[in-house]
Amino acid sequence: MQLLVAGMIVSLGFLPSLAQAQKPVSDYQVSTMVEALRLAAPKTDTSNDGLYSAWQVKPETLKSWSKYCLKKEVTPMQFENNPALARQVVSCIMRRELNNQYTARQNNEIAAMRGVACWWMTGYYTGCKDGLTGAYVQKVVDYYQQQRSKPVSNTSQIKS
Repeated sequence: MQLLVAGMIVSLGFLPSLAQAQKPVSDYQVSTMVEALRLAAPKTDTSNDGLYSAWQVKPETLKSWSKYCLKKEVTPMQFENNPALARQVVSCIMRRELNNQYTARQNNEIAAMRGVACWWMTGYYTGCKDGLTGAYVQKVVDYYQQQRSKPVSNTSQIKS
């Protein structure tokens, strides 16, 4: 009987840590990261640069993301000409990636943001400490922190 009670106490002691490890990111964190990526997007000053929307997404990337998020493909022009659609797809992908990185980074918010910003730029979660990619990741994190410092009600009003 004592062994059963001790086992239950140990098991119950793990429940809060398991719940915390699987805690999804908030809508606010997702929208803040989406906005940080938009603000950090390279400004090419070229209309036909092969990148689409305020987030500067490649067509081949858009194809898989729209299938994942919308269960259908959207064209680059649909994505380019519909900021709400673009934000919806980018938000969906950010939720997926942020949840993965929060788990991988033991719920360390800034480490998760760095990992996702690196992935956004390179396709890898690590290796963006120096050079152009390091500067980009830092820019995203800076924008993220600036957006996080604003009142919550303003983030839901952000438009492309």
